[in-house]
Amino acid sequence: MTKKKSAPTEKTNDAAMAGYIAGLNDPEIGKRHEAVEHLVKGGKTAVAPLIDLLASTTDNDLRWYAAVALGRIGAPAIAPALDAMKKNTDRDFRRYTAAALGSMGEPAVDPLIDAMGSDDPTLRGFISLALCRIGKPAVGPLSKRLNDADEIIRSCSSLTLWQMGETGIPAIVDAVKNEHKKTSR
Repeated sequence: MTKKKSAPTEKTNDAAMAGYIAGLNDPEIGKRHEAVEHLVKGGKTAVAPLIDLLASTTDNDLRWYAAVALGRIGAPAIAPALDAMKKNTDRDFRRYTAAALGSMGEPAVDPLIDAMGSDDPTLRGFISLALCRIGKPAVGPLSKRLNDADEIIRSCSSLTLWQMGETGIPAIVDAVKNEHKKTSR
């Protein structure tokens, strides 16, 4: 029998949320996992406190648990996480937030690609890492953006596909072949 995943309740109060956030730092691993589960069930309500935690702590273990929870919350966390990455230039914050976004999979692909239009090359690098972590589901949307009107997005799409190696390079080769067919007619 498969256990059905429950939908986030989003009715978690501030005191409980603070307790779950604190639980991410509990010395007992089981308590940390339990805190992650509660935060995931908190859904959108947990997003801002998790992003704040990622920004305020220097403890990489704590950041890792916060990123896991954020990643498992999924779609409601995408826009706030990207906005926070644009504002917060701390490399560790961006690295863990990009890992969270990369673990969200396909729902994060288009917002991540759109965010590649940023003037911040470091941010674009972290976004590319998130897309590489997503892997195959990002290949098609990245391929479509190889002819984007925005030169930065075109370039970042190409570089990200290249960075994906065997997963992304065939898409670049196909794009070149298709372009060659168009110009040789």
